[in-house]
Amino acid sequence: MPKMKTKKAVAARFKLTATGKLKHSHPGKRHILTSKTPKRKRQLSAPAILSESFARTYKRLMCVE
Repeated sequence: MPKMKTKKAVAARFKLTATGKLKHSHPGKRHILTSKTPKRKRQLSAPAILSESFARTYKRLMCVE
């Protein structure tokens, strides 16, 4: 059976932490920033951890598991 290929779209959006969790950036920080409050923009800048229910699927697509 051939090797599984990594889904590059998933690999570009998520990074694996040392504990095996998937880290990603919040959506909504690219454009139309004038209508967003400074607090909201600041909170969108912080990295987020993907929930466990999605993490299993995306790890499989990244060929990590």
